[in-house]
Amino acid sequence: MSLVHEIDYGTPRPKTDKTVTLTIDGMSVTVAEGTSIMRAAMEMGTQIPKLCATDMVDAFGSCRLCLVEIEGRAGTPASCTTPVAPGMVVKTQTDRLQRLRKGVMELYISDHPLDCLTCSANGDCELQDMAGAVGLRDVRYGYEGENHVFARKDGKPNDNWLPKDESNPYFTYDPSKCIVCSRCVRACEEVQGTFALTVAGRGFDSRVSPGMEESFLGSECVSCGACVQACPTATLNEKKVIEIGKPEHSVVTTCAYCGVGCAFKAEMRGEELVRMVPYKDGEANRGHSCVKGRFAWGYATHKERILNPMIRSSIHEPWKEVSWDEAIGYAASEFKRIQKKYGKDSVGGITSSRCTNEETFLVQKLIRAGFGNNNVDTCARVCHSPTGYGLGQAYGTSAGTQNFDSVEDSDVIVVIGANPAAAHPVFASRMKKRLRQGAKLIVIDPRRTEMVESAHVKADYHLALLPGTNVAIVTALAHVIVTEGLFDEKFIRERCDWDEFQHWAEFVSLPQNSPEAVAKLSGVPAETIRGAARLYATGGNGAIYYGLGVTEHSQGSTTVMGIANLAMCTGNIGRKGVGVNPLRGQNNVQGSCDMGSFPHELAGYRHISLDEPRQLFEKDWNVILDKEPGLRIPNMLDAAVEGTFKGIYIQGEDILQSDPDTKHVSAGLAAMECVVVQDLFLNETARFAHVFLPGSTFLEKDGTFTNAERRIQRVRKVMSPKNGYADWEITVLLSNALGYPMHYSHPSQIMDEIARLTPGFANVSYDMLEKRGSVQWPCNDKAPEGSPIMHVNGFVRGKGKFIITEYIATDEKTGPRFPLLLTTGRILSQYNVGAQTRRTANSMWHAEDVLEIHPHDAEQRGVKEGDWVKLASRAGETTLRATITDRVAPGVVYTTFHHPDTQANVITTDYSDWATNCPEYKVTAVQISLSNGPTPWQEEYERFSKETRRIVPAEAAE
Repeated sequence: MSLVHEIDYGTPRPKTDKTVTLTIDGMSVTVAEGTSIMRAAMEMGTQIPKLCATDMVDAFGSCRLCLVEIEGRAGTPASCTTPVAPGMVVKTQTDRLQRLRKGVMELYISDHPLDCLTCSANGDCELQDMAGAVGLRDVRYGYEGENHVFARKDGKPNDNWLPKDESNPYFTYDPSKCIVCSRCVRACEEVQGTFALTVAGRGFDSRVSPGMEESFLGSECVSCGACVQACPTATLNEKKVIEIGKPEHSVVTTCAYCGVGCAFKAEMRGEELVRMVPYKDGEANRGHSCVKGRFAWGYATHKERILNPMIRSSIHEPWKEVSWDEAIGYAASEFKRIQKKYGKDSVGGITSSRCTNEETFLVQKLIRAGFGNNNVDTCARVCHSPTGYGLGQAYGTSAGTQNFDSVEDSDVIVVIGANPAAAHPVFASRMKKRLRQGAKLIVIDPRRTEMVESAHVKADYHLALLPGTNVAIVTALAHVIVTEGLFDEKFIRERCDWDEFQHWAEFVSLPQNSPEAVAKLSGVPAETIRGAARLYATGGNGAIYYGLGVTEHSQGSTTVMGIANLAMCTGNIGRKGVGVNPLRGQNNVQGSCDMGSFPHELAGYRHISLDEPRQLFEKDWNVILDKEPGLRIPNMLDAAVEGTFKGIYIQGEDILQSDPDTKHVSAGLAAMECVVVQDLFLNETARFAHVFLPGSTFLEKDGTFTNAERRIQRVRKVMSPKNGYADWEITVLLSNALGYPMHYSHPSQIMDEIARLTPGFANVSYDMLEKRGSVQWPCNDKAPEGSPIMHVNGFVRGKGKFIITEYIATDEKTGPRFPLLLTTGRILSQYNVGAQTRRTANSMWHAEDVLEIHPHDAEQRGVKEGDWVKLASRAGETTLRATITDRVAPGVVYTTFHHPDTQANVITTDYSDWATNCPEYKVTAVQISLSNGPTPWQEEYERFSKETRRIVPAEAAE
């Protein structure tokens, strides 16, 4: 095994199909028009020496090392900033160029520490490489390189002396090694879009700085790692590389955090992970990353990770470590006992959006074929099931329409109910780059998020609506488009049912749907609604991106259908730069839905009651399947409280922390006789478990994830499972013990089965993914290369369907007791319920969930910055610290849900989407009052949590 090396072409590839032919060093080469000479040379295999150039950022031309000679031109231009021309004749290596390059390198080396043998970048340093490339053997100016930032030659202190900055938990900044190439500064600007770095000082005292008088940790740096990746020396370097040493082999895999699905090179020494480097050939991330995927992987070896199976007969007893055989045997015998006593429908299971497609597929197979019922559900239902229902009704498919590259062709971008900068930061960077190039932005969100205004980005319209009024706002936008004649009649007549459109147009034109009427409901001024609608309808390619702020409502499905209506009526569907794009929250939310994790659907979104698809599965699985839909998670919990549901198998999901109405969830779990949890850590749900099966991380398994753009990507094992088994193997063991045998020796065989049974995956195989890198479903005989853009020549369902979207106010109302509205969201450094990120240094940025409250509401209640406050709703109460900000409007409060001691879902109610039961997390009526600290409920939780987490090691039990 060896490191996966990627070619750095020096400058980006132009986006054009036109070509130019020239001669370089006597060889003819044809490249895209606008290509730099440097890149053209590299494409033919000739590397021109460089230091300031890298193909992740635009050419800069500052290092003067990449000089070339061009026939018929005077001087020695920089190859990185000089574009090719037809018939151009270039020489990259002459005596003159060699002298010039040596002279430049002498200056760099004279101003650089020469501690190469002990430097953490030794063998991985471009300065070192370039010194060798130009044949540098001597330096006429001396070797006192540390003078740059330490002491002048006369021995007097340098006023601009800078110590090594080790404030960031993941990387160091050593100014003595900085060659001021500006690659890190440009990466921060062009790739990440944060603009956190600059070059401070002038001349000899120039140096990279994260802001005057600031450390990296105290600056606006978001620790995405783009600067570290761009640095050609050891100026910016990972602490793990310094600690462990240079990696010696790598494996390309896919990140297991959000739905962007970034590709990484996991670089290793033996079985020890040294660093995660974003893979430039990854089509979802194009070589970029965020703080989570790049650095927050330490949870895989955290001391709190459970590596041995455990059982107990009662949740009030301590855990006892046992062998895998005993744990699997005990779980299987308990499920058999329960089904014999209470009936086959008394047990069920939950699949995980954190696990691979193959693992998720096996869990739902175990439920349907092993348990004999359809009581299977997934966390994807509590976040994005309205997407599946709404887009399925309107377009005929249950997923987004575009690939991420599509945003580069957008002219107007609408972001509704999402904060990509925090939840999908790598895609947000691409979006912000397009905005800096001139695209317009409309943000529809109750809160002034980072997308509303940040470095060099400002929304043209911010519709700060009252939580729960999404449907009214979306319909009001349609009202303007229809009544002002801004719809695309040609597209509608060709692609949709004209009579249905007219019926819908009549509905949206009603006075109650006008911006003036909706302004009273939503709090958004009518002219703001009208301006946003006109911009979206007339501004060119219009793309809509949405998140949980759309779906997690009682009318989530209605809003999704309303968004689909907007795209159809303006013709913004079926080509680059447009579309309807749900930003999936977790790494495999899309995949867990695709794999049949809902109680009413088989893989590929086919209803269990339909004879043809059900019989296909029955023949392949050699079993008779129940044609009646099973129970969703809330129904399982209700049945458990009633005494008819007694056992559950939960793979990689923490429903006690992530699902709404925590008290009801705990009551349901407490009423069960066998709760089996398969996870990395003793999560909140495990407090009610009787069997704990230690899970495996994404680093320890093979499989696939499907991201938010329907992209199927390989997950590759880079180390042995520390628990002994990958998650798919554990499910196989349990199924075999239950009496339904599964025979797989590798996940590729499971994918072959998925392809055999799922039309959209028909041509997908591991061999194909190895050759292609990734593919977007549907991938079948109709689309053998996959489908980057959906609905190109027509909708999957035939004619696009316009659907009436009547606004119905949520049953969750404010009043004298609960006058404020709580909405929730995510933050950049933490992830979901925090099980992984809380066990990394990311907690330095977000150590606790806090409550955002407007200054007016805080003053009325006597709340000051940092005060403990009680947050109470009809469902329950909790306490957390307050932060006072005008990012939320008066009457609205906001918090995150990353920390279990906050228990934010104690507050949320059991209201849910009318079509899918997706919980209404985003609208909860609450009251705020001062508090002295944790509530009695939280104190009881802490006591019970400690009691239910006690472990007796196997040797002690003996």
